[in-house]
Amino acid sequence: MAHEEHHHGHECCSHNHEHHCHCHEHGHSHEHHHHEGGLRGKIILIACTIVLLAVAIVIERNCNLATWQLLLVYLVPYLLIGYDTLKEAAEGLAHGEAFNEHFLMAIATIGALCIGFLPGAETEFPEAVFVMLFFQIGELFEGYAEGKSRESIAHLMNIRPDSANVERNGVVEVVEPEHVAVGEIIVVKPGEKVPLDGVVVEGASSLNTVALTGESVPREIAVEDEVISGCVNLTGVIRVRTTKSFGESTVSKIIELVENAGERKSKSETFISKFARIYTPVVVFAALALAFVPPILSGNFSAEFATWLYRALTFLIVSCPCALVISVPLSFFGGIGGASRNGILIKGANYMETLANIGTVVFDKTGTLTHGQFAVEAVHPEACDERHLLHLAAHVEHFSTHPIAAALRNAFPDEATDGCSVTDVEEIAGHGIQAKVGADIVCVGNGKMMERIGAKWHDCPQVGTIIHVAINGEYAGHIVINDKIKDDSSAAISALANMGVEKTVMLTGDSKEVGEHVAKKLAINEFYTELLPADKVHHVERLLAEKTKNTFLAFVGDGINDAPVLARADLGIAMGGLGSDAAIEAADVVLMDDKPSKIATAIQIARRTIRIARQNVWFAIGVKLLVLILAATGFATLWMAVFADVGVTVLAVLNAMRTLRNS
Repeated sequence: MAHEEHHHGHECCSHNHEHHCHCHEHGHSHEHHHHEGGLRGKIILIACTIVLLAVAIVIERNCNLATWQLLLVYLVPYLLIGYDTLKEAAEGLAHGEAFNEHFLMAIATIGALCIGFLPGAETEFPEAVFVMLFFQIGELFEGYAEGKSRESIAHLMNIRPDSANVERNGVVEVVEPEHVAVGEIIVVKPGEKVPLDGVVVEGASSLNTVALTGESVPREIAVEDEVISGCVNLTGVIRVRTTKSFGESTVSKIIELVENAGERKSKSETFISKFARIYTPVVVFAALALAFVPPILSGNFSAEFATWLYRALTFLIVSCPCALVISVPLSFFGGIGGASRNGILIKGANYMETLANIGTVVFDKTGTLTHGQFAVEAVHPEACDERHLLHLAAHVEHFSTHPIAAALRNAFPDEATDGCSVTDVEEIAGHGIQAKVGADIVCVGNGKMMERIGAKWHDCPQVGTIIHVAINGEYAGHIVINDKIKDDSSAAISALANMGVEKTVMLTGDSKEVGEHVAKKLAINEFYTELLPADKVHHVERLLAEKTKNTFLAFVGDGINDAPVLARADLGIAMGGLGSDAAIEAADVVLMDDKPSKIATAIQIARRTIRIARQNVWFAIGVKLLVLILAATGFATLWMAVFADVGVTVLAVLNAMRTLRNS
């Protein structure tokens, strides 16, 4: 699959963009392998550290080494496991962001290494390595939970046109789309992508716009109609006068939108980082005060300093938030695991907090709230019975690849075996199909088709795509075809309202009539129709500006056209069963079974996970404060502090494991 994409990326890019496209795909493929390799590397690192630590303890017990020699023995596992943390702490200092969890770990463990050199103090080298080891295990949980990168947009290259057929001096030349000027005439044959935006000057056809609008009904076009790049021409040859250069065309804009939206998206900070920003400076300054203030106040600084420095370093070691560092990521990891068993893939711990505070949910229509597949909804015969009308329509559409033809064939499955002969099939672009079924001439198509043959037709009040049928020039009735609303869409909207979601919005590329019909049926608060991907991004940006403080906006979609909006929203939710690869890549949460009701389940799981993580935070802080007070007053021994910390960690981890349950 990766090789196909890679090859396609090369093919589809122009000479100017070839290198850029190649780098993008190559880079993202490396990023994925790098992520997996990073986790594997960390597991190996932790295992090696445990072995080396065990060796160091054996050496300490059995060899009578000087303190500095012992330090060298313990520095091997310490630097092996702590290198990344020390590097992050140093980088934080260099960028003026000292107070993060890496800095706290660094200062506490370096303090533990130094204690042994104070007069009359015991060495605490194993604790320094243990603390760093705990921290890396917590980081491992977090790293694993983050999942693979969602940045890749290689799939979007499928809508980038390969070439353009330009008429120059009466000859059709095949050139790269970048080399076509505004106002030139291009020829688009059936099966080709429209390379640039323009206006039809000759011919009629139908366009597959699913990659851009997400709508599965092909759009009929004729002379003077506008066409947009990225659509696939299905039936007739058309000549188009270009109105935009390739760089300004719709297809380029979509690719650009996805590339840029990720950078503009606000990232919810991880819970532990927020906590560390407040906790770390408090602990560091308290330890400094503990080391210097009592000796100064005692009036005999030199005699008292060693005692209070020991207490300050003990205080720092006690303050290492091991319980938090492990239990908080584990709570999120458990929540992600519980969600995945419900068919909900959450791509990282940082999306949990966003998910728990969703205030606005914006839906795409086709494939999200509806099935995205056409089915016959009603048959209204006038000159024959329902079965016969369907039978004729299915026969005439037998050779068509149009989704509407497939819906008619599905509604009359006996069509292939009933022995009727179908001859003289003629497709009239933009109108419909005429064929001879047995002895009758049957026309199936739109109102224009009926007018063309002089049949007295009438419209239908029912919302949907209306297919008219005439037999030997006489109007025989019509068939209503619709994209059916999913069974649980209504339950999904009401569940969100019950959970306190303030607003539900539907955005669709479909007509106003169809959009209004779906929105009213599902009781959606707001809806906007006839939108292109750029319009969807515009509406989402407006809704982002309007949302209540401390709430987030989620966008739910399934098509390639939804990728830019999924990346721009606070939280992108993609339908994974039928959704496009590009949408799944761009999203933060993927619903694997295409049920919109799972959004409410995901919010419920996220809220429960956050609640458990907070319980762990307050429990750990409470016990920690108690031990810190004992350490500051000299009552807590280091091992008592370590035992208290490990006990708290075990209880916090057991509590975190509750998130693995499905509810």
